[in-house]
Amino acid sequence: MTPDDAPTGAVLPERRARARNRLIDCDVHHALRSPKDLHPYLSRRWRDHLETYGSRQPVPFLGSSPYPKAAPALPRTDSWPTGGGPPGSDLDFLRAQLLDRYDVEYGMLHMLFPQGMDQRNQEFGAAICRALNEWVVDAWTSREKRLKAAIMVPGEDPDAAVEEIERWAGHPDFAQVAMVTHTIEPLGRRRYWPVYEAAARHDLPIGLHTSGYNGHAVTATGWPSFYAEEQHEVALSQQQVVISLVTEGVFELYPSLRVVMIEAGFAWVPSVCWRLDAHWARMRDEVPHLTRPPSDYIRRHFWFTTQPADEPERPEELRRVIDWIGWDRILFATDYPHWDMDNPDFAFRCRMSEEERRMITNANARAVYGLA
Repeated sequence: MTPDDAPTGAVLPERRARARNRLIDCDVHHALRSPKDLHPYLSRRWRDHLETYGSRQPVPFLGSSPYPKAAPALPRTDSWPTGGGPPGSDLDFLRAQLLDRYDVEYGMLHMLFPQGMDQRNQEFGAAICRALNEWVVDAWTSREKRLKAAIMVPGEDPDAAVEEIERWAGHPDFAQVAMVTHTIEPLGRRRYWPVYEAAARHDLPIGLHTSGYNGHAVTATGWPSFYAEEQHEVALSQQQVVISLVTEGVFELYPSLRVVMIEAGFAWVPSVCWRLDAHWARMRDEVPHLTRPPSDYIRRHFWFTTQPADEPERPEELRRVIDWIGWDRILFATDYPHWDMDNPDFAFRCRMSEEERRMITNANARAVYGLA
């Protein structure tokens, strides 16, 4: 039964259960109505740069995104605000369509475009991150306390990234630090360690939403032919992020660091752990800095958002996957306003207890983000 099939006034079982567990949505996308929204937060130099040269990313496309899902647009058809502007750009519309409709206690905002971290001009990228952080407070979180933002940092310039973290750490509207995942080097490499040190020192999770451009195709052999192919490769690229952070020893150096993997699914986690553990057992002399099996680091330091949740033919198989990962490691996400967003009333077909549902929809996010 879909929401449209329910009789007028009927309360679906899923909605009755959720009413007792207010939702924390860990992937909500907001947007600028226009690039000019950032003008008040940019110096004259960077306003002129934005107007003259625009956003220049290291990709061979100028007129559209190289990611097919985003070209020309990726939202659900009913998410375009009635007052104009792109989906996710109208706070009142987002309130009505997501926060109020699904009784969202907190929504974690993730900006997809523009991204300061993947600008060719890294100084301009740092200015974009600073402007976006100021804009999100003024236009969003100060006006809607159910929304929490991520500190956007120019991670390819670690000094500037740390400066941005220091500027906002402790501000109640920011719940994590955001970096793109398609980076110049694997995210475990030493160039990014200052960002992790600052995040750990301020007790802020790192939120790694599938995003960014590094000048290379998402596959190991070039640009894919089809959307279906690239959509699948996104999850594979996130697996590489996890592997890099673990094998480079990031969590030995920063044992309190928490990482949230966003919009990459999670059914792949057990197999990645099994293979990593097997390689580590045979080649541990190459990585003596790892004092525990890789799976142990993953289970201690990573959380995974649900959307896009894998839905096996036999729902009990999804339960077995979560049993292995840990029910305390899964965070609910809608991915609003994208066309493939998960409706909270119908996500997760596997059986779960009231306590397990409460963990996924609320308690786990509350713990990892330190929410009151």
